[in-house]
Order: sequence, then structure tokens, then C-alpha cells
Amino acid sequence: MASSSSTSSTVSKRDRDSSSAKMSSSIQVNAGGSTTTNELLDKLASVLPKDLKFSIHHLSTPPTRTDALYVPPPGEKPDKTYCEKHFLALSIEAPVTGAVKRSSPGTDEAKAAKTTTKQVLAFAIEVFIFTTAFQTVLFVSKADSTGYLHLLRLPRGGPSPISEVSSTFISYLIQHRRRKNIVSVVNLFGRAQSQYLFPGSGENDGIGPGREKHILSDRGLIKWWCRVLNPLLEDQRKDDRVAATKGYLLVPGLEERDMRAFIPRTVSSANDWEIGHPMERISHYTQEFDWVPPRCLIPRYPDDPKSRYRDELDEESAKWKQDMGSWKSIRTLSQFWDTMAFRQECSSGRLTGFVWLVFDPKKSETEEQATQATSASFATLVASAPLMTPTGSFDASTTSPSSTPPKRRADVPVRTPQASPLKASFTAGEITNSQPDRAKEIGKTEKEKKKKLKGRITPRVPKVKKHQRNYLFKRPNTTAYYHWPAEGRGDLIVDEHDYKRVVELLLQLDFETLDKACSATKRWISEAGMGAKWGHEVVGTRVQTVTSATADRGSAAPVNNLTGLVRKKKPAALESGAVDVKTNGLADSFTETGTVATPSDAANPLVLETPEVNVLGAGLIRKKPKTSS
Repeated sequence: MASSSSTSSTVSKRDRDSSSAKMSSSIQVNAGGSTTTNELLDKLASVLPKDLKFSIHHLSTPPTRTDALYVPPPGEKPDKTYCEKHFLALSIEAPVTGAVKRSSPGTDEAKAAKTTTKQVLAFAIEVFIFTTAFQTVLFVSKADSTGYLHLLRLPRGGPSPISEVSSTFISYLIQHRRRKNIVSVVNLFGRAQSQYLFPGSGENDGIGPGREKHILSDRGLIKWWCRVLNPLLEDQRKDDRVAATKGYLLVPGLEERDMRAFIPRTVSSANDWEIGHPMERISHYTQEFDWVPPRCLIPRYPDDPKSRYRDELDEESAKWKQDMGSWKSIRTLSQFWDTMAFRQECSSGRLTGFVWLVFDPKKSETEEQATQATSASFATLVASAPLMTPTGSFDASTTSPSSTPPKRRADVPVRTPQASPLKASFTAGEITNSQPDRAKEIGKTEKEKKKKLKGRITPRVPKVKKHQRNYLFKRPNTTAYYHWPAEGRGDLIVDEHDYKRVVELLLQLDFETLDKACSATKRWISEAGMGAKWGHEVVGTRVQTVTSATADRGSAAPVNNLTGLVRKKKPAALESGAVDVKTNGLADSFTETGTVATPSDAANPLVLETPEVNVLGAGLIRKKPKTSS
């Protein structure tokens, strides 16, 4: 009995050790990324209010293989795509008032109140980074606030910490995910809702005492995002690695002049922003082929309106049309956006805005010379090509094969990659010659698998995991498909499964009241780090300045009261002595001078004359003669 109990205890101990090691191996604190943390914290501290303490929690995942964003054209392979997820949460110290318990409950003394501070989440933003061999896309998935930022009592009219943190964090990710000769794109869609990441925070809608969440309208949200992203165009233009920057805005269902009202009015906004979409510009398929179906230009983002519409168009089209890259009803991108305006997400009484920021890389002089040389050689080749005659067109030697690749543009450089950088280019002869060899190799491997095992069977000794192994960092930092430097990682690095668990946990908590929000914040931070302490405290250094435009709107300026200077005109009914019938005798009685009658004036009431009654004569009334039936 003793031996069996000791064996069971040993096995249970092994199970506990292995399970704890498995969970801890999927969650790693970025100890080697202290440079990243310090740089991000310094940037956030420079935009947060001075002498106020904030807590920053940055969660991220390593680049993971995912489905391709774009459907490839017919005959092409999909691009190899990696996805990296980032989640940034901002919390504050909220004052909470509680009663102190007395040692003797029967005493009549009043309970003293004690004010303490508790941590509560104030803002969170989620960003997905999709990378291929041709582009880097930062998709802003969600951003939401709890409405408890008013507890800091910031001066009205100053810059919002939420907008400053959003702009700084996106700029930080762009800076550390930029690659040489690769275009960078920031994409998002704005649709007004009461809550996205914090359940119950929509009840804190600013209506009533203690409710201060400012929920923007659809137009206000689109303007807010354009105002947040506008500084990125100016900052990235100063980078030596960026050749040009451009912002795009598209609101389905609105005219161009109405959409320009959302763009911030700055000195360079007219040149920095354009009404429309850059889908044809950022796709590498349009640079390689003369014509690309619109189905191959629309990305597949998670929880995106245009992606859902694209999936519905795929379902209604036949399989052979999907293979050809076309739809049943939509033929061009302009038709796609025109019909997008009639979708429920864009026409249910609210507007949905789509915003893009495109950062073109700066090419070296050698690459520009190579591009010009390629264009010149292609032009001379086309000019020197002989014209096809009717007799020569039916010549068997001049006929092209049936699988002719699509024509390429003249301005495409020689170094333009194919559908995939690892795509092999074999000729027809090499493919036919290699097929028998592959068949022989497959036959040999099958024969080796059919060998019977003979001899004594030796059982394997179980291996006990004695130390924690970090599998998340065992991958290259830079490849042809992604760039994952230590400077851009989160404070807590988790795998895909744990990231979903952390986000789903946040969506199941309650932030309706301050007490519930404080307890939900404590639980989320504890369970996200699996009991480990993570996050950093930041003290703001920015001095809050109130602009003149916002000061006039937000400050409590004294109101000029002109009540004593305005003299009311005496009613005309009092001059003629008539009775005011509209007030039904409930209005104040007036004296002859027009002032309100006092009790002393009640002894001398006004003598009102009875109005004369107008009586109509008999000759003014005409009767209708009766007709004999």
C-alpha cells in the first residue's frame, strides 16, 4: 500500500510539472526586449499628461503562418503570408472610496471613509501585422475605451491621451516593421458602436451621474481616425527610407465633396490625402500582369465588411468562375464599391469609412537605372518585332503554345519577383524527364515501409521534462517574408492559442461600473500573465496646453446677462382693457402702469369695460332655396 501511494504521488507530481511547463512554455516574458520596452515607454511618456501615472501592458505573438490575404490570379500560387498580433492596454490608478469598519459595531459614531486607488483599464487597441514577400500591412482591428479616463480630471480642451497613444503605437510598429524595398500599408475601417473590447462600457455612455464614456457618432469616428492617422503621414515623410506617403479615404454612399469634410484641415492635407482606394496600387499582381480580376485585389481581413461581401460574392458564383477569378455580377472594383454602399453595414443609418495609408519605399540609384534600362529594352524589342502577316499567322512554327503566360508591363523591372520568391521555374522537358525519377523514388520508399520488423522489442524509457524550454523564440528574426526584430516585440509574448484565450477573457468581463471594472482589470492582468508580473508603469511628461479654439468651446466663460437691460413691451390688451383669454386668468394681474399688481392694489381693482358684441343683420344671411323633389 505504501509503495502504490508513493507511485501515484510521483506520477501526479510529474503530471503537474509537465502541465505547468507546457503552459509556461507558451507564455514568455520578453526579457531580451528591454530596448523595445524602453523605447515604447519613452514615446508614450512624451505624449501622456505630466506627473500622471499610467500602466502599459503590451501583448504580442511571433509571426505565424496564416492564409493568404489575396486570392491569386488564375494559374498562380497564393503568397506565403505571416501574421503577427499586437494588443496594447492602457490602465490608470482610479480613486475608490470605501468605509472603514469599526471594532464595536454598536457605537453611534459615523464610519470614516478611506480613499484608496485601484488599477482600471482605460483604453486598448489591437493591431494585426500581415507580411509577405511584397508588402507589410498593419490592420487596426479594434480600439475601445472604458470611459474612466475622466477620473484623472484632465483640463478640457487639451489633447486626448487616447488619440495620442493610438497614433504613437501605430507609428512605433511601422518604424520597426519596415523592410527594404517593401511597401508598408496601414488599413482600418471605422464603424461607430457603443463597445468593442470592454463589455458593459456602453452603459457608461455619459448620460447620468458617473457615466463619462464619450461614444462618437459615425461621422465623428471617421473624422477622429483621420485626425489620428494624419500625423503619421508627416512623421514618415521625414524618414530616409520612405519615398512617398499618401492617405486614402472612402465612405460608400457619399459624394467626393462630402468625404473631403472628414479630412483634417492642415497645410499639407490637400496633397497628403486622396478620395478613393489604393487597392490596385498596392497589389503586386497589377505590376506583373496587364489585367487582374477584382476578386484578386480585395484582402481577407478578420471581421471586415468588404471581406464579408467578397465571401458572399464567392458563394453565389460558380466554381469555374472562381477559378477564372471573376464573379457573377461584379466585374470591376468601381461596381464593388457602388454596391457596397447598399450593404446593411454601410446603409443601416450609419456610415462606414475605410482608411488607407501607403508608404512607398525609396529605391536606390542602381535599381532605378535597372528599371529604366528594362523599359528601354522592352520598347526597342516591341519596335523591332516583325508584323504578323495572314500567311505567317497560320504557320505552325510561329504559333504560340496554349498556355501562354499573361503579358507583362513595360515598366516592370527585371528584379520583380514572381508569385512567390521560392517558386521554381522548370521547362516542359525538365518536368517530363523528372516524372519517372520521382515515380522510382516513391516506389523505393514504399518498399522500405513494407519491411517487417524482426527481433526483440525494446520499450522506450519515458523522458521527464526537467526544465522549461522556450520554443517561441526559436525562429529566425528576418526572412524573405517577415521581419521580427527584438525592438518591436511585446512585453509578453504568447502563442496563437493563448492570445485568443486572453482576448476572449477580456470580452467576457464586465466594465459597467467602476467596482466591476477594477475587479475585471485585476483578473485580466493576472490570468493573461499566468500569475507572473508583467507590464510597466509610465509617468507622463507632456504639459497639457489648451488651444484657443478649444478653450473658447470648453472653458466656462462668463455669460452676459441682459435681463435687466431688456424692457418688455406692455401688452396691447392692457391698453384697451380687454381680458386675456389665452391665460385663462392664470397669468399675473397688471396695474395700469404695466407692473405686477401687489396685495395693496387689490383694494382698487381695474374696471374693465365689457366688449361690444357684433350682431349680424338679417340681410347678411342667405338661405339656400329648397328644391322640390
